[in-house]
Amino acid sequence: MSRPDLDALLHAAVAGVGGHERPGQVEMAKAVETAVDTGTHLLVQAGTGTGKSLAYLVPAVAHAMKVGKPAVVATATLALQAQIVDRDMPRLADTLAGPLGRRPTYGLVKGRRNYVCAHKLEGGFPDDDEGLFGVGEADAQAGWLGKEIVRLREWAEETESGDRDELVPGVSERAWRQVSVTAQECLGSTCPLVAECFVERSREAAKGVDVIVTNHSFMAIDAFEGRQMLPEHDVLVIDEAHELVDRVTSTVTDELTGSMVASAAKRARRLADSTEAVDDAGTFLESVLEDLPEGRLMAGLPDPLALALARIRDTTRTVQTELKPEKGEQADGNRQVARAAIDDIHETAARILEDRELDVVWISNDPRRGSVLRVAPMSVAMLVRDKIFEERTVVLTSATLELGGSFDAVAGTIGLRGEHSPEWTGLDVGSPFDYPGQAIAYVAQHLPPPGRDGLSPQLLDEIEALIRAAGGRTLGLFSSMRAAKEATEAMRERFAQKGAEGDIAFLCQGEDQITTLVRQFARDPAVCLFGTLTLWQGVDVPGSSCQLVLIDRIPFPRPDDPLSSARTQAIQRMGGNGFMAVSATHAALRLAQGAGRLIRRGDDRGVVAFLDSRMMTARYAGFLQRSLPPFWPTTDRDLVLGALARLDETAPAPLPVAEPAKRGLTGALPVAAMEGTAGATGGDGAEHPRPVASAPPRADAPRTAVTQGHAWSDQEDEELRDGVELGLGLEELAESMELPTEVIEARLSGLGLTLGDGGTLDLG
Repeated sequence: MSRPDLDALLHAAVAGVGGHERPGQVEMAKAVETAVDTGTHLLVQAGTGTGKSLAYLVPAVAHAMKVGKPAVVATATLALQAQIVDRDMPRLADTLAGPLGRRPTYGLVKGRRNYVCAHKLEGGFPDDDEGLFGVGEADAQAGWLGKEIVRLREWAEETESGDRDELVPGVSERAWRQVSVTAQECLGSTCPLVAECFVERSREAAKGVDVIVTNHSFMAIDAFEGRQMLPEHDVLVIDEAHELVDRVTSTVTDELTGSMVASAAKRARRLADSTEAVDDAGTFLESVLEDLPEGRLMAGLPDPLALALARIRDTTRTVQTELKPEKGEQADGNRQVARAAIDDIHETAARILEDRELDVVWISNDPRRGSVLRVAPMSVAMLVRDKIFEERTVVLTSATLELGGSFDAVAGTIGLRGEHSPEWTGLDVGSPFDYPGQAIAYVAQHLPPPGRDGLSPQLLDEIEALIRAAGGRTLGLFSSMRAAKEATEAMRERFAQKGAEGDIAFLCQGEDQITTLVRQFARDPAVCLFGTLTLWQGVDVPGSSCQLVLIDRIPFPRPDDPLSSARTQAIQRMGGNGFMAVSATHAALRLAQGAGRLIRRGDDRGVVAFLDSRMMTARYAGFLQRSLPPFWPTTDRDLVLGALARLDETAPAPLPVAEPAKRGLTGALPVAAMEGTAGATGGDGAEHPRPVASAPPRADAPRTAVTQGHAWSDQEDEELRDGVELGLGLEELAESMELPTEVIEARLSGLGLTLGDGGTLDLG
């Protein structure tokens, strides 16, 4: 089909969503269209409020419908996925149906674990709870879990999609595991019930979708591992692209602990004779790791660690051989699950022993898991270049891609610089906001440089003076959790002693789940919220509740960070400036993200206060300053205090805050079912509440809360409470729900549940 004029399509799309075209939006849309037509990769910096989602969706949809291949959109956070699938694409599809000749289709790729496994229903896989779920009826004595599984069986006989989201009310994760499989456990084309597989049927339907929405990690797994989870496509849009390197690095990071080895051995015990040797190797690894200090292994593997890893590699290889099905036979579910667990352990041990040129190996101490051995590539640039940029046109966009006035720093981290790099262009479409007229960038140049002994009295005095002038309304972004807590306690004490108009309150990250804290902050101008990395990137609070953003110090990576230090040293060995390429670039990106929390709408006003004098005095200060939005700069303290006081006096009431509601994924049809975990974001990935004027959530929508980056549903909260009643410990809960212990702990805190003396949970 011939493609309608882009200007007409964009005009119709913007009108259809009730907005108006913005210069940067039009410029970006045309640049995306040109990139797609010419096959040239594109980096686009588009400030908050540009309307960049429509700017890339309109040309992407038009191209997809013309060539008959989907366009893939990958985001870093659940919040943006929700915006695209639940808000942007439905309205866009309605608007463009006429000009394009039919209604565009779209879907959210979902993990295989979101679908019931027909083979597992028939008893083709082992049970996580022995004797609980077999071919016959679930044991009635199993209580709440058994009842859930009985209901799952009944539902599975009726459902046409097998999609977990259609099961209302839902069930616990522990029960769902009894009827679903991971990608590694799936038998694939050898499954005897492949013709009845819900995943395969949904995957087939996904081939006809015009736009597929996924996340960075899923997209990376598809590109790197060659599983063909996504349909063939020639256009990939990576939104929130400043997060890409971290998400890709996380995807290709492996880890190993003694307990992981023991768990793999347990899964294979009934099917192989050599698992005791694997168990012993895991115990040996655990003892070796306990004796080694935390940090990067600079001089190669210590002999005891190399010996432990060799034992794991060799013993798991033996078990792998034992788990192979007899010639001419197909592996059953029990064997597939065991083999997947053993393969994972074997491959990680073998990878570390290979001592690959770019791999960095380090030991970190987890409060609950003990010593963890980790391995990750020093750089993912060549991997991204070869696997992501090679066979498709890629558009990368974010509000923070141009650091120090250039795209070169970001381009280098993703393989777009150097010999044989693919052709690309960079474009900054600016922002619709009048940054110099709306905001002040204040550097407290009179303060001493930050030290290692906590927050100085002078810095605390500065924080107090700024907050008093602002009347609260403050988001404090700190470089560490220790600093955030120290500042919170100091301000609570100071304001309690001296008194403050409006009784200004102070909240600190970790005291409740992030969504609850941000909602309190957004509702009440007399509330200040302090925190660290999560708040630097995820908070969206337009209006008068946020008129002052404090940044305590330049957010350089920790000197002992294994990957940052390895990258710095490698660049220095090649004659480059490792500090500028790694530490300064990292800090510039974080500063731009943090400063971006202030101006979210055209009528926002306020101050970003940098409490680190190095922003003016250091040799790299110009690079950092050029990475920030073009706020009006000053070092005049009295001028800033006066401006904050005037803003406080004339501030309108805070905007109403929308309550969070879990979106229904089935609202976007068709929905593709893929391997991996839908919506997994690593890092934060939180759906932070923002003040909006919107329709109220559906009355029947199950509520969700986001804690430590995981979106908790009512059913998962119910499972936590059930676990408390059953007397499960923290480790058992974490294993049951397949979540890190720190995520479980954070949610328990949010629900008012505390750890008892014996490691089990009390209702408190």
